[in-house]
Amino acid sequence: MLDSISTSNLLAGRKVLVTGAARGLGLAFATAIVEAGGSVAMADILADRVQESADALRARGFNAVPLTLDLQDPASVQACASAAADALGGLDGLVNNGAVTDSGGRDATALDVATWDRVMNVNVRGTWLMTAACTPALRASGRGAVVNLASDTPLWGAPNLLAYVASKSAIIGMTRSLARELGDAQITVNAVAPGLTLVEATEYVPQHRHDLYRSQRAIQREQLPDDVCGAVLFALSDLSRFVTGQTLAVNGGFVMH
Repeated sequence: MLDSISTSNLLAGRKVLVTGAARGLGLAFATAIVEAGGSVAMADILADRVQESADALRARGFNAVPLTLDLQDPASVQACASAAADALGGLDGLVNNGAVTDSGGRDATALDVATWDRVMNVNVRGTWLMTAACTPALRASGRGAVVNLASDTPLWGAPNLLAYVASKSAIIGMTRSLARELGDAQITVNAVAPGLTLVEATEYVPQHRHDLYRSQRAIQREQLPDDVCGAVLFALSDLSRFVTGQTLAVNGGFVMH
């Protein structure tokens, strides 16, 4: 991970909870955190998969704790936050990465209510509930950091992804409000907005769409999970102690925000 850039000890001693950590971007973030000297609690609804991912990191000598999480269930969110703080001995950071998409391909007239509600419940309500549940531990840390995964789709108005785009727009607004609310405790709250990234969750996107994105980027290549990790590590580290309420687009210049 991040082979050409040394992040060793950037997060030395930091204790971070990452949601949606079984695979894709969440797993990349968890890996980058432990490689930067931190400890990580990895939460996901895919219990077997997150166990395997945590076991792989532990086999390399890192401190990675697997947890089961259903972001649609408030009791599960609270239990996960408590278990993470107990297992790690506190929390210094939270990465709200867990999310679902409506898979695209449908305009607003074809989008069904059940899909809308699921996307909003997981992406928006889940982010709120997890941040609230982790706030006491982050306050106790004295150097807490929340990183919310947004998307660049609200920045340019991606079509046929209405529920997802609306949910990620909400994340950007929530980030600003939470930064105001938690600043008194020296907790920073920032959002990272990736572009279309090559992960399992985007396998449904047709190749011609990937080609279009790549051709419109200032840096014309595919976006990989590692491309997003640096922004997340920055937002979790002391390098960003006076940066809060911000949204950093990480998309190779597809959108310049």
